[in-house]
Amino acid sequence: MASLTMPTLSSNLAYSSSIAHFISLAKPAHPNRKTGPKFTCNSTKGDQNSSDHDTAGSKNGETSLLKLDRRNVLLGIGGGLYGASTFGGNPSAFAAPLSPTFTACHDATDPDSKEIDCCPPSATAADITDFVPTAPSVIATRPAAQLVDSTYLKKYKTAIEKMRNLSSDDPRSFTAQANVHCAYCNGGYYQDGYADSQLLLDVHNSWLFFPFHRWYLYFFEKICQNMVDDDTFALPFWNWDNPPGMFLPTIFNDSSSPLYDSLRNPSHLSTVLDLSYEGTDSTDSTITVIKNNLYLMYKQMVTQSTTPLSFFGKTFRAGETSDPGAGSIETSPHSNVHRWTGDPNESHGEDMGSFYSAGRDPVFYCHHANVDRMWSLWNSLGGQNFTDSDWLNSSFYFYNEQAKPVKVYVKDCLDTSVLGYTYQTVDIPWLNSKPSPRRTAIELPTAPTPSQVFPTTLEKTITVLVKRPKKKRTKKEKQRAEEVLEISGIQYNIGEFVKFDVYINEDTPDESGPEKTELVGSFINVPHGHSMISTTTKTFAISEVLQELGADEFESVLVTLVPKSSTVTISGVKIKYDSTKVSLFPFDMVRKAISSYRISMRSTVMCLPK
Repeated sequence: MASLTMPTLSSNLAYSSSIAHFISLAKPAHPNRKTGPKFTCNSTKGDQNSSDHDTAGSKNGETSLLKLDRRNVLLGIGGGLYGASTFGGNPSAFAAPLSPTFTACHDATDPDSKEIDCCPPSATAADITDFVPTAPSVIATRPAAQLVDSTYLKKYKTAIEKMRNLSSDDPRSFTAQANVHCAYCNGGYYQDGYADSQLLLDVHNSWLFFPFHRWYLYFFEKICQNMVDDDTFALPFWNWDNPPGMFLPTIFNDSSSPLYDSLRNPSHLSTVLDLSYEGTDSTDSTITVIKNNLYLMYKQMVTQSTTPLSFFGKTFRAGETSDPGAGSIETSPHSNVHRWTGDPNESHGEDMGSFYSAGRDPVFYCHHANVDRMWSLWNSLGGQNFTDSDWLNSSFYFYNEQAKPVKVYVKDCLDTSVLGYTYQTVDIPWLNSKPSPRRTAIELPTAPTPSQVFPTTLEKTITVLVKRPKKKRTKKEKQRAEEVLEISGIQYNIGEFVKFDVYINEDTPDESGPEKTELVGSFINVPHGHSMISTTTKTFAISEVLQELGADEFESVLVTLVPKSSTVTISGVKIKYDSTKVSLFPFDMVRKAISSYRISMRSTVMCLPK
């Protein structure tokens, strides 16, 4: 099918006033490698980034409260004072941006604790230069994978084939590029300044997730451009949020193509993608799965993304342990797509189903292009990036298209036009797919309080009655702070797939699927690192949920947790406020725009792949 000539979508720092724009829309030597035990589990229980303060008046999570970082005391690395968070979005009392020990990479580990050499070619500090992008004269457009033409596909295959043919000790090779994800996600780097304490840097489950992967794809794309000598070439995106794209793109299915990977789920090569996938295939019809996918996208992009913390994930600063908490999109659909694509016949769902191996599948980069597109969409719908200097000044290291090591900062990847790319405009039907409540203003049944149940192991469905800080908040109060359900002290094995679902005011969860407001979301872990216990926190935005359920004046809400996989333990459940909410977040404008936007399921079915 030929590429469509359509307007393109750019992620700019300034808020776009036109919502309608969218709707029209052999291993190398590593002499410095270190081996030994690596500490990844949290040193204290519960949420490392939140306090018990439910303050709703600070901006972007900033507050003057200070606390002693207990981890520094426990690890003997000097007791420093760090800013306590209103809800995880504060800057530290001292600058604490994260950076990896790039020149001292060590073996990573797979989920079975087997050591893996994922390190890049050795580099010294003198070899590395800071990289700051400048806007190019021509902006490349990343196309939807289902819409590319034969000319584009030939060039894409050529780029990947040339990368595959490079020696593995060339940092531009496909093998070396795949290893980038392994090193950053499976324990190949310590935090700079904390190597003696062996504090790992993991880019998942925190506010580093989006910027790391944006930079990762940027350099992968630059290498592809270099391979085909075309600065306008751009990576395709797997358009899994739009019905025609809710299938594994056919360009990856040719077994003779360099885009092919043998370790994929053989049952999913031509079936509809289930964005709620948890390890077993849905028995629902294709149309029902598609509709449920759209409901999930609305929840994750609108209902569950009202603040920087809820969208990006929890803060992660130097000296803190990894895994503070994932944002909405990283949790789902990102993790579900990884799980759905990987081969279930492999021990950990390789390739896509485990982070150490995910980059070995070319579809990984197509998948993450759409994840990155979600950031662009969120910004253009009014979502505001963090202004916290620790986020902006966190840094990563990559090799560029000239095989030279460079250091990059989060602050320099916020505008995709400066990075030189945009996204092809396609339909966004999930804007018109708001879930509806199964029941409203229900009489809540008797249930224990969280203190009577937790801490406990989630081996079966658990229901508790959780008291709210305040009932019937004013519109101004809702604009100042998002009301959130916090599930804290989630202890789980990071080497296993983990999932549990969370419901509000629903005592019969089987009655509420993705199409219902009562199902607020899930906690999900894709296997990464070596098998060990980690502790994290998961939050869910519930201001809109309570309003839709007719529970805005309730003093308490019913919370139901349903296990779907490996066992986890949970230390507590409570409701508090996230004051990083942007006061003029324009979802009211989105809803007005939705009134003029409709999608016909009949026409959608007609344009689905055969």
